[in-house]
Amino acid sequence: MKILLVHNNYGKYSGEEAVVDKMAAMLSTHGHEVAFYRRTTEGVRESAGGKVAGFLSGIYSPSGVRGMREVLRQERPDVVNVHNLYPFISPAALFECKKAGVPVVMTIHNFRLICPTGLFMRDGMPCETCLERGNEWSCVRYNCEHSRLKSLGYTLRNVYARWTGAYQKNVDAYACITDFQRQKLIAAGYDAQKIRVIPNSVDAPVSYESTEGAYVAYIGRLSYEKGYDLLVEVARRNPTIQFRFAGAKREQTDIEIPDNVQFMGYLQKAELADFIHQARFVVMPSRCYEGFPMAILEAACYGKPTIGPAHGGFTEIIGRGDSAIGKLFEPNNLDDLERQIVSLWHAPDEIARLGQMAFEKLQCEYSSEVIYKKWDRLFQELI
Repeated sequence: MKILLVHNNYGKYSGEEAVVDKMAAMLSTHGHEVAFYRRTTEGVRESAGGKVAGFLSGIYSPSGVRGMREVLRQERPDVVNVHNLYPFISPAALFECKKAGVPVVMTIHNFRLICPTGLFMRDGMPCETCLERGNEWSCVRYNCEHSRLKSLGYTLRNVYARWTGAYQKNVDAYACITDFQRQKLIAAGYDAQKIRVIPNSVDAPVSYESTEGAYVAYIGRLSYEKGYDLLVEVARRNPTIQFRFAGAKREQTDIEIPDNVQFMGYLQKAELADFIHQARFVVMPSRCYEGFPMAILEAACYGKPTIGPAHGGFTEIIGRGDSAIGKLFEPNNLDDLERQIVSLWHAPDEIARLGQMAFEKLQCEYSSEVIYKKWDRLFQELI
């Protein structure tokens, strides 16, 4: 089978690029032929002309449409797997797939089909106003991108896609990475019969070496919506517990950092693996829903549980009750977050039990082989 992967790269290498690259490797390993239609935003929006081009192309990209037409003619794929179309491919290119008679499955990495920013977030907190109102204009009203031009551009490209039916008319299947996403698409009017849940995956190890761990670990960018400041405050309240943060800082703050907090910066693969291995458990205090928090799976590879907020995909990945692979706290509730962290820190047997549960769930539900079978089944149905 020949699969065409379609993706507009972001300005910097992101989780979506990593997923696309992993998808290509996974398909190739199983004997499929993989072709690409990729464009990039890197370096383009640094000039005024680039910003204007991005604004217009997100609504309708003539070059993106031509490029899709040409790659379909040259590669003749059996199926197209779309990831990100913005800004230089645009949803209008999907009509070329329909004309060529090639089925399309779209991987839903975020909430962009419903929310112009793709995040269901405003001012660092969850926001579903566009879903509730059935249109995108609230992005302009509330200036969700903190730039009038950018907010307008994001809104218009969603409006154009909705008015033309670019997704509903041309996408044969939607692959959501969580059931939470699936439910939101259904609430927005998308056909439930076309929506599957196929999570992200990792190459699960056959075993792990357990360690007690010397610190509470945070993995992710250091920004308000990620809630890292909440974790810093928990550290301030508990000076006998060590906290270490792995991730790049994206914004300047005047937060006072206590002595038991250490910032490790952005860690590469081997360094990150050692960072997780030496941690007691991982905490993700996100204020926003997020898409599919890969740090949970990365922690599970080493038998480490995760504490996360009880919203978005966190709830279904971490779970509740006897099958849980970590702990949930009330979102944005500092006191509850502290209770969960302090309680688990002093419960080594519970950490070990949850870590084993996390590893077993990883192997059963999120390993690359398990996820490949889901993709292969969907591809076979589409063609």
